[in-house]
Amino acid sequence: METKQYSLDNPFKNKQNSPAEAKGGIYDDALKLGKELIAKPFEGGGEDRIRVQHSKNRMTVWERIKVLTDSEPNIMYQNWGPNLDGASIITGILKIRGRDVAVYGHDFTLRAGSMDATNGSKLARLIHMAGEHGIPVIGMNDSAGAFVPAGVGGLDGYSEAFTALRKISGVVPSIMLMFGFNAGGGAYLPRQGSFMIQCDNTFFGLTGPGVVKSVLGEDVSADDLGGPKVHGQSGVVDLVTGDELGSLRTAIRLLSYLPDNNRSNAPFYPTSDPMDRFIYEEDILFRKTFNSPTGMNTPFDITLYLQQICDHGEFFEVQPQRARNIVTAFGRIGGNVVGFLANNSAVSSGQIDIGASRKGTRFVRFCNLYNIPMVFVEDTTGFLPGKDQEQNGIVLEGRKLLDSIIDLRTPRLTLIIRNAFGGAYATFNSYYTGASLVFALPTARIAVMGPAGKEYVYKDEITTIQKEFQANLKKGMSDKEAASVRDAKLFEVGQRYEKELMNPKEALSLGSVSSIILPGFTRKVLGTNLNYLMSKYTAAPLSGPQREFE
Repeated sequence: METKQYSLDNPFKNKQNSPAEAKGGIYDDALKLGKELIAKPFEGGGEDRIRVQHSKNRMTVWERIKVLTDSEPNIMYQNWGPNLDGASIITGILKIRGRDVAVYGHDFTLRAGSMDATNGSKLARLIHMAGEHGIPVIGMNDSAGAFVPAGVGGLDGYSEAFTALRKISGVVPSIMLMFGFNAGGGAYLPRQGSFMIQCDNTFFGLTGPGVVKSVLGEDVSADDLGGPKVHGQSGVVDLVTGDELGSLRTAIRLLSYLPDNNRSNAPFYPTSDPMDRFIYEEDILFRKTFNSPTGMNTPFDITLYLQQICDHGEFFEVQPQRARNIVTAFGRIGGNVVGFLANNSAVSSGQIDIGASRKGTRFVRFCNLYNIPMVFVEDTTGFLPGKDQEQNGIVLEGRKLLDSIIDLRTPRLTLIIRNAFGGAYATFNSYYTGASLVFALPTARIAVMGPAGKEYVYKDEITTIQKEFQANLKKGMSDKEAASVRDAKLFEVGQRYEKELMNPKEALSLGSVSSIILPGFTRKVLGTNLNYLMSKYTAAPLSGPQREFE
């Protein structure tokens, strides 16, 4: 008996079904054209240009898309004009870990990814769609700027894209990745995004080194002018990676902490990390820190503490190269995404300076816009004093940080670990600036002033000690012996001040602190209260008056 052979091949392929088809009629010519137009974006600038891109250790835009998703991309607006209008930018919707994300990417193999009017319209359409549909945006920027032969059209294209991206700011989050060499509008456009990621061996800036040389006569390398080490420290970029692959994977990880839009919560991931586990490492960290020879003045890296309270010890730090005296990070506690604003005593005693204020303000405002609850981890001796800070506007920047905290509408917890002095205590999410709950460890030192406060509290007693010192010198006591007697008494006064006033007792008695947490139980207490507060919180766009200052 003959066995039937089955095939998935098109049975009509290579078969002539009509005289018109055999002659290559109008319909077949149209099909041929359609296939060419569909294939053309994937060809880019051709094999030669793709090889040049690879020779620079850069991916093509299509290779970058493949890193972001395993699913087939839904590419939109494949418009092509006689001058390749719209050719150098790709726009589409990708499925990234089950979520719809609007993605655009410059194709550097075509006209160096430059922008013209058609490109701008094409990009603006995608951005407006993202805002209307409530989905995040990822931009892969690799552009030489405006397409000069297009004349003012290139500038119009940027203006239209600028406007669209500004309109969705605060509506949907966006992540911008910087690849290659970007200048002019190619630098301004991505900085309108929520976050920027730049990898090594890339540049972006308003002008390149050549322009700086011709206008100012300064010799500067691209890396020193607009490389990641420059932008990472200034805060122009939020994250720095080693290569393009690292940037793309970092974007995927960052996206996992962000909501789709300002009407939703960030993704909740159930965790197998028990909420009620006792954290031995937390107790060990504080025991070794505060029992050291320098006692309560011993600095420690606050990120070691964040590891203890986040699910499985994982958190995602934002702007780690900038103002390390404050740490901004996303993490999860019990599956809920939280934003951490934490003083870091390992750098400048955790004092809040201009850089820290700017870094903190931007992060708090983002969490406020996108319904992300916050945990403030406090350990600071106050705002950094000094001529340089005052002349550069610490009052203005500190006020912006305070304003952002007052305006915060999401659930927010404060945990005071050690120092909480003066204006910094009043600013850093106290009950009276709107905190949901305020907790303190037994090691907390909450006071109007730090150790220097003893000069005011025990002013008369210290004056008497100084007089006794002078009297002992007049009696013939040696300088060394008299100073030893004086310093012993001053030390006793200092110890008394710390014991009586630099502790959480007064704050607890006034209701400024709701309760004390013993080290090891922090995760349990924070997680329990966070779960309760989030169960009563309804995600919604920011409403009410928009303040005069950002």
